Amino acid sequence: MSKKHQKVLTSIFSDHLSSNIHWKEIESLLTHLGAEFRVGSGAGLIAIINGVEFSMHRSHHNTTMSKKSLHQLKNFLKSVDIKP
Repeated sequence: MSKKHQKVLTSIFSDHLSSNIHWKEIESLLTHLGAEFRVGSGAGLIAIINGVEFSMHRSHHNTTMSKKSLHQLKNFLKSVDIKP
């Protein structure tokens, strides 16, 4: 895993979630972790790892993922046994 991906993964699992993790970094990390993607409705994006789906909503007005969404992403990654 590259240092860049490791940094993003560590940020997601941090006790103090960052509010400046960009969508591009999240999608790159998920791709590296083997995720397949499917387009959802509207600005939705569904990531699939090991048959488990995670639905995300990419805001049209923001290039970063919200803290609430990062918390949900953290729980998703835990559910598929991915940890930093």
